[in-house]
Amino acid sequence: MTIQQTQTVPAYRPFATTVLGTQRLSSSFVRVTLGSIDFENIGLHARDQRVKLVIPGASGTVGDFGQHDTETHADWYAQWRELPEDERGFMRTYTIRNPDPAARTIDVDFVVHHEPGPAGAWALQAQTGQEIVVIAPDARTADPSIGSDWHPGTAQHILLAGDETAAPGIAGILEKLDSRYSVTAFIEVAHADDRLDITTDADVTLNYLVRGDLAHGEKLVGAVRAWADDNRPLLEQAAAPRTQELAVIDVDTDLLWESPADSDGDFYAWVAGESAAVKTIRRTLVTEHGVDRKRVAFMGYWRLGKSERQG
Repeated sequence: MTIQQTQTVPAYRPFATTVLGTQRLSSSFVRVTLGSIDFENIGLHARDQRVKLVIPGASGTVGDFGQHDTETHADWYAQWRELPEDERGFMRTYTIRNPDPAARTIDVDFVVHHEPGPAGAWALQAQTGQEIVVIAPDARTADPSIGSDWHPGTAQHILLAGDETAAPGIAGILEKLDSRYSVTAFIEVAHADDRLDITTDADVTLNYLVRGDLAHGEKLVGAVRAWADDNRPLLEQAAAPRTQELAVIDVDTDLLWESPADSDGDFYAWVAGESAAVKTIRRTLVTEHGVDRKRVAFMGYWRLGKSERQG
């Protein structure tokens, strides 16, 4: 009898990709289109699919840590950690846009500022033909849907809130919702031209909040608080059966990330962006209005003044 061995493919693994083009969408957004022959195996089922990008460092290239291994994908993370510093580059987390399985391409929208970090600086100078590594789910694994925090369950009344780093996720969610959903979305952006169009079949009130000279998150927090006050009956229906204790989180040292699984109920909120703003919105919805924590996803994508953790 012949026994066929099945190779174990990591849930997340590296894909070698090439820049196919770039587009300046607005003052704050640069879109980079990436392609890979290996994208036939990429798992891109989620509306808010997170991936990691390994951005080339000073050498301009990333060393080999398994991205060209199309079968076994040995311990790529250990291999990446063992690379010389100038070949390791920078690992950053992004939400993909416009996955096209047939063309084997994805888009990544980078937020760029007047003093961009390594990823934003790379996006501003990215040229067709440059190579970059994408760490993403493999469609051949048992659960290729990892890397997503959108779990609305039965809810059809939706609140989406975030800053420009959450805009790709919010756009991806909205574009795939149908007419059954009633959605209020708040996106805080730096400039008026960052108010990008989003097409959806859902009943959506899309509110772009232009920050201007105000502190990051101030407009977003204020808008969600006002919305919550105006929608008390809806939030009362989503209230927890008992008082909820929120763990004390220091956003300067701790990761704020709560992503509950699908559950029953008519209301669901998805909140992402700068950690201090997300923490304040968390307190508004859960502590002040009693919303059941099973009905809200809170993701602190980044912290003002801090670099993203590597790995």
